[in-house]
Amino acid sequence: MTQTAASEKNRLKLYLITGLSGAGKSSALKVLEDLGYEAIDNLPVTLLPNVVDLVLSDGKQDSRPALAIGIDARTRNFQPDKILESLATLRARDDITVKILFFDSSNETLAKRFTETRRKHPMAQDRQVTDGIIRERRMMDIIRAEADFLFDTSSVGIQELRQTLSHQFEREHGGELSIMISSFAYPKGLPRDADLVFDVRFLQNPHYVADLKALTGLDPAVQDYVAADPRFEAFWTKISDLIFFLLPEYKEEGKSYLKIAFGCTGGRHRSVTLAEKMAQSLNKNGYKANLYHRELMIKE
Repeated sequence: MTQTAASEKNRLKLYLITGLSGAGKSSALKVLEDLGYEAIDNLPVTLLPNVVDLVLSDGKQDSRPALAIGIDARTRNFQPDKILESLATLRARDDITVKILFFDSSNETLAKRFTETRRKHPMAQDRQVTDGIIRERRMMDIIRAEADFLFDTSSVGIQELRQTLSHQFEREHGGELSIMISSFAYPKGLPRDADLVFDVRFLQNPHYVADLKALTGLDPAVQDYVAADPRFEAFWTKISDLIFFLLPEYKEEGKSYLKIAFGCTGGRHRSVTLAEKMAQSLNKNGYKANLYHRELMIKE
């Protein structure tokens, strides 16, 4: 969106928090509220312009908090197409910046969460939970396609979600690029919200070394073994050059969040080693990178 009369600094920041029921929207609102955002949940879309005008009318540009508004299938007269129309009108204004945060998760994970908490899905009515999930997903697809941020919480615990949001949206205020580096196991699925994914399964595998099998990529012995692969240095140089080339380009383009994922077979040795090394390299060169090792966080 083209910058017009109001500078970016003076614009009111409006974040629409939406997505599938059970995917983490309520937790996200609480995190943003803890960060100083003014959080409002389940607000009818028709009232959005009124809330924006009310906040802008106070004249407190320097101390004005950003708005985090929760909207989902529970909202009265919920119609995704009408929501997008309202957002298009708001995006056209030169006194606010609008971004959509969409929270998603696999159908299986959502069904499990509703079953464990014994909650009724808002779209299920008198049918099975899975029917409600499928119905809601179809309804939300057009909003998901317009999202500025997509968070897939299928394999993410509440603590990691809090860390990710806290890190990213603290950095948002400073205009810096927020970077998350993660490791994962291919057999357990790719992280669906990753921007860049690197397959490191071609490197020699510590899993087949008796003294290293029980260790992880957090251990120096494993890191040394992986780095000793004759192909490691060339690979590391190429991906480092690529990432350090892309980072300033992404920032210039306006991207505020980047997730880089390294995958291997078990998600415990090679991918962890590369993720650790990349985070260290980024931090050493003035960037701030968070780390998340998916398989190491999962209890067997």
